[in-house]
Amino acid sequence: MPPASPLPALQLAIAHAIRAKVAGEDAPEREQRIWGEPGERWFAPTDPIAIVHADASMYVGGIRALLLQSLHPLAMAGVAGHSGYKGDPWGRLQRTSEYIAVTTFGRVQDAERTIARIRGIHRRVKGTAPDGRPYAASDPHLLKWVHIAEIESFLTAYQVFNPHPLSPEDADRYVSQTSEIATRLGVVDPPQTVGQLYDQLWTYGPELEATPAARETVDFLIFDPPLPPSARAGYWLLAAAAISILPSSARRMLDLGDWRLTDAFIARPAGDVSTRLVRWAFSHPAMAKPTPEAR
Repeated sequence: MPPASPLPALQLAIAHAIRAKVAGEDAPEREQRIWGEPGERWFAPTDPIAIVHADASMYVGGIRALLLQSLHPLAMAGVAGHSGYKGDPWGRLQRTSEYIAVTTFGRVQDAERTIARIRGIHRRVKGTAPDGRPYAASDPHLLKWVHIAEIESFLTAYQVFNPHPLSPEDADRYVSQTSEIATRLGVVDPPQTVGQLYDQLWTYGPELEATPAARETVDFLIFDPPLPPSARAGYWLLAAAAISILPSSARRMLDLGDWRLTDAFIARPAGDVSTRLVRWAFSHPAMAKPTPEAR
C-alpha cells in the first residue's frame, strides 16, 4: 500500500497549535460546553454574526482591533494598568476569544453569565491615566469605543479576506446583532448599521492619539510578539494583513507607514495566504465543532 499522505497530519498539527494559543490547552472541553450543550442560543449558525466570528479572518481582525483600540488614551490606560496583557498575553487572548465564542455560539444562560462576570470586572477597573484624567472601564463612552473599534475591525477583515463577503444588508445585520451583545455589556446606543458604525467611529477621532502605551502595544504586537521564532513568520503574515487594512490616519499615528503598493502586492496577498491556511487547517474533520446531537 502507498504511504499515507503527510498533509492531513500537518493540517491537524497546525490547527492544534493555533487552537492551543487562542483557546487554551483545554479548548476541546470549552468547545463541548459552548457548541455541544443543548439549549437556546441568541443567534443561528446562518446569522451574519456567526458567519463572521467563525471565520479565519478573525485572526487578522483581532490584531487590527487591538492596534486601533490602543489609540484611545483612556481605554489604553485601563488595559495597561489592569489587563496584564504583557505578563499573560495568551491568557488574555483566550479569555477574549471565549467571550466572543460564548456570546455568539453559546447557550443563552452561559452568555448572560459571562456578560455579568465581565460587567463585574469592569466595575472594579478604574484609575487615573498618565495625563491625569480619570478612567473607568464601565464608562459607556469607553465601552462604545472598544465595541465599535472591535466590530469594525472584524467586519473589515472579513470583507477583505473572505472570498464571499457579506452583502450590504447582511453587513448591517452583523452590526445590529453585535449591538445586542454590546447593549447587555453596558454600551449605550450602539450602532445598528454600517453607516452608523462609521459615523460613530468618526466622532472619536479628536480623542485619539499615539501615547507611549499605544506605541508599546505596537512593539508588543508587531515587532516583538510573544511567540517562538518558529511561529513568528506565520504570525507576521497575519500582522501585515492587519496593518494593511488599518485606517490611514491610525497607521500614521502609530508610525506604521502607509505604502499602498506594499499593501497591494505584499500585505494583502499575505492576508489571503494566511487566512486560507487557517481555514484549511481547521477544515480537518477532527476539528469540527461538536453539536448537541453528537453528544
